[in-house]
Amino acid sequence: MRPWLVFTLLGLVVGASGARAAEELPIVDTHLHYSQDAWTAYPTPSILTLLTRAGIIRAFVSSTPDDGTVRLYEAAPDRVVPVLRPYRGPGDQGAWHRDPGVVAYLEGRIRRGIYRGIGEFHLYGRDAQAEVVRQVAELAARNGLFLHCHCDVEALEIVLGLVPGVRVLWAHAGMSSGPEVVGPLIDRHAGLTVELALRSDVATGGTLDAAWRALFLRHPDRFMVGADTWAPSRWSDLAAITEATRGWLRQLPPEVARRIARENAERLAGVGR
Repeated sequence: MRPWLVFTLLGLVVGASGARAAEELPIVDTHLHYSQDAWTAYPTPSILTLLTRAGIIRAFVSSTPDDGTVRLYEAAPDRVVPVLRPYRGPGDQGAWHRDPGVVAYLEGRIRRGIYRGIGEFHLYGRDAQAEVVRQVAELAARNGLFLHCHCDVEALEIVLGLVPGVRVLWAHAGMSSGPEVVGPLIDRHAGLTVELALRSDVATGGTLDAAWRALFLRHPDRFMVGADTWAPSRWSDLAAITEATRGWLRQLPPEVARRIARENAERLAGVGR
């Protein structure tokens, strides 16, 4: 069989599989990166194919550098929600909050008018009190953007108090914070939403944890899902990761599952189907 025909048939199979998954429970993934280390192995068209295979109808994408996000957005503006990292290169991850040049960089990129949030950025403890962080929060508030914060509880609460009405999407639910910590934080902070990328404890062995389930039922409008392609190899696993997420979502009432899978993310980003 000719190579072009093999590729065409494979594309049809992948597309059909993703279409079935999206019809059953479409996903908006709130935590994907298309950073420079993935560009060669996964060209832009292949990324879009992987999203289709996983049944991901829309994706929040942030990248280092930001050019990766822009590439995907320009290829599929109806499917990609651009989120702007304060990292111009990998070296910015641990020092961005001390660099006044980051604010000017973000201001310049935001003028494109395509971004829905700022992040995902890493921030811990009292580093969140830095003046640069305050300026970034103010920039987000002025432009109607949310902050996607990979941070511990101390930094999270500082960020939530920096600017009135600031909206924060908490990456990984704090990575190690359980429902007994996440629940009271949501109770106290109206601007806090939470995504669950890399949180295997939500459904250990595929069975939805009872405490997480109770929290999802109590706050069905505050949670979202994500895969986190922090390493290029994660793109190859995207369909399996997303299907595992559907596995525990199916254990919730359908209306709650729909909110966590798609609707909450679309509301945060101000987009719709």
